[in-house]
Amino acid sequence: MLNEAPAWCTCGGPPSKRGAVSRSAVVALGGNALTAEGQRGTHGEQRENATAMARSLAELLDDGWRLAIVHGNGPQIGALSIQQEEGRLRVPEQPLFSLGAMTEGQLGSLVVLAMQASTRGRRSVAAVLTHTVVDPADPAFGRPTKPVGPFFTEVDARALAAERGWQVGEDAGRGYRRMVASPAPLGFVEIDAVRCLLDAGHVVVAAGGGGIPVVQRDGAWEGVEAVIDKDYAAAALAQALHADALVLVTAVDAVMLDFGKPTQRRLPLLDAGQAERHLAAGQFPEGSMGPKVRAATRFLRGGGRVAVITTPRLAAATLGSTDRDDASVGTRIVPSLRAQGVSA
Repeated sequence: MLNEAPAWCTCGGPPSKRGAVSRSAVVALGGNALTAEGQRGTHGEQRENATAMARSLAELLDDGWRLAIVHGNGPQIGALSIQQEEGRLRVPEQPLFSLGAMTEGQLGSLVVLAMQASTRGRRSVAAVLTHTVVDPADPAFGRPTKPVGPFFTEVDARALAAERGWQVGEDAGRGYRRMVASPAPLGFVEIDAVRCLLDAGHVVVAAGGGGIPVVQRDGAWEGVEAVIDKDYAAAALAQALHADALVLVTAVDAVMLDFGKPTQRRLPLLDAGQAERHLAAGQFPEGSMGPKVRAATRFLRGGGRVAVITTPRLAAATLGSTDRDDASVGTRIVPSLRAQGVSA
């Protein structure tokens, strides 16, 4: 029956196909992966995209990983904000953090149902509405850098900025988008509930869209106007859960050096120090790979064992890879190659 709890509901989770469940990973799915480039963002499109990603995540479950899933919401919250503004003469507009809560519920439902279908109901999946603590003095509030919503031409973006009071900017050479504040995540109000569910063997969808940004004022939590980067939120959640692995899902198979140049080369394995040096050298732009590599190094510096950057299709194979030169998988970043007996 639907409301009957499985026998494993509170005591360690169901058995894995390939071994005992003992390792935990936080997986970050992009909002752009749910609404792909060139799509309008219909419910049907997003459902199909979620279903495809869920099949890949089911491989991680079968490999013995406990999963917490974080998703982005950039396209969805931007689209919702436009709907709010277009309807403001009929119904009151809601603040940006409320739109974050709405998209967290919307996309959390998509991911839960897709994961249930991909595992044929053998796994319990729960979405936790998550509030993310930020610093009210974070300089990000004075420097909006997070792109949300659809792409516009420069002319249209400037017109919308003048009409609606937006900050706009170019997003990685692909067009212009609305820019909003994106403060650093410091913690999660519901972390104990997320940890409890994960420890009990449930697949947990948490910190969706980076979580609903809140600050504490007069002993109470209060929402603030921002959208938190989902990769940074995933890294912070992985640290808070003491997860073994952080999986950052993207549209490319692996991290590249000299991307787009004749000298472009794939990086199957590197350590945190190498990744930080490549970041400092400008190899990974802020509008594309930069946040993912930075989130990975933050997680590893905080005690994580491995971070993976790859496509959904290669996530399980990349986590399981032991060959540093394997070009058939994505990128693994570890705390130290020397500690693993691998020369840099």
